[in-house]
Amino acid sequence: MSLSLALRRAPVVPAIGRPRVSPGDLGFAALVFVVEAALAATMPEEIGGHRPDFLGWTLLLAGSAVLAWRRLYPMWTMIGMVVTVAPYHYLENIQSAPFPSTMVALYALAVAGPPVRTFLVLPTVIGTMVGVMSTIGKPNASTDMLQSAGWIVAVAVAGEVVRMHRNYVAAIVERAERAERTREEEAARRVAEERLRIARDLHDLLAHSITLIGVQTSVAAHILVADPGRLDRTAVAGALDTIADTCREARAELRTTLRVLRADGDGPLPDLAGIPALTKAAEAAGAQVELTVDIGSEPVPPAVGAAAYRIVQESLTNAVRHAGAPSPRVNVRVDRLGPALHLRVEDNGRPVKPSGGVRTEGFGIVGMRERARSVGGTLTAGPRPDGPGFAVTAELPFTVDHRGDHR
Repeated sequence: MSLSLALRRAPVVPAIGRPRVSPGDLGFAALVFVVEAALAATMPEEIGGHRPDFLGWTLLLAGSAVLAWRRLYPMWTMIGMVVTVAPYHYLENIQSAPFPSTMVALYALAVAGPPVRTFLVLPTVIGTMVGVMSTIGKPNASTDMLQSAGWIVAVAVAGEVVRMHRNYVAAIVERAERAERTREEEAARRVAEERLRIARDLHDLLAHSITLIGVQTSVAAHILVADPGRLDRTAVAGALDTIADTCREARAELRTTLRVLRADGDGPLPDLAGIPALTKAAEAAGAQVELTVDIGSEPVPPAVGAAAYRIVQESLTNAVRHAGAPSPRVNVRVDRLGPALHLRVEDNGRPVKPSGGVRTEGFGIVGMRERARSVGGTLTAGPRPDGPGFAVTAELPFTVDHRGDHR
């Protein structure tokens, strides 16, 4: 019951009809017949020829009527014109009257293309007309038909020129539309990339700062609650100072990011020189960080340095947040290995969250992979195979330097 009701309520999809003859095509065919009728009625009768009788007028009308389908079926229109005009000539009616319909049919065939078909049909039509004239014993008419062949060829060439011009214009329009679509797609792609870049920057900045602030706040709260009678004012003051320093650094970096976004231009990129400050901030949050940097004297491209800085920043944030130890040990190593910068950040914590759940990939690891790919590098992240803890390894080649894309 419900199925039948749904079928009754379903919208009816209109069937795609066959192409139909337009009123303009019918009007044009009628106009051609009027011109041919005027020629048949006013031109002087030829020797051995006469004005059309009823059958002649019928054939003349049929030869003009088939032109209504010249746009839809040009080849069949040409065949219909030959089938009607050939008997008309054979009955020795005025020979020049059907000439307009012949020209129109040939022109329509040439415009439709392909050119091979047009120039194969052309001699066939001329040969058929000459054969009909020769059959009725009118050699002069055959000579006139051959003289008219020049006009027939000219009409076919004109149709071919028009076809080539239309194809050329259509190709130009298609290329312009494709270029417009490409521009729109490129603009959409750039917007998406810019949104992704902003999301990465805000995540790296806020996640790092908020994590450190949260850890230091917990330390201060623990000191205040654990033994209020023996309050370690120095430890509390140090934790609060670290929170204030982290807030100032986050505010300065956020101001830099906003300045770049407002100006839509280039600004200073973080680089390897900022990694020691990251390790100090992690140490202030309770981590034990061992930093090794060995990159030689060759300068690191700004885009590669920015990507390395963000990867180390996010790795330290994850180590402090997820290591599962009160004082995690983190080893940060930055080396130059051949044509690439090699990063490795590993901690000794458990690869699980404090709640006991498996440490899953969040936006941080996804963002690190995107940053590595943005400079043509690779990044792997997962539990350490040689013991407890988590490891992030990245290789960043020294071959990309796009300042605007890797903040």
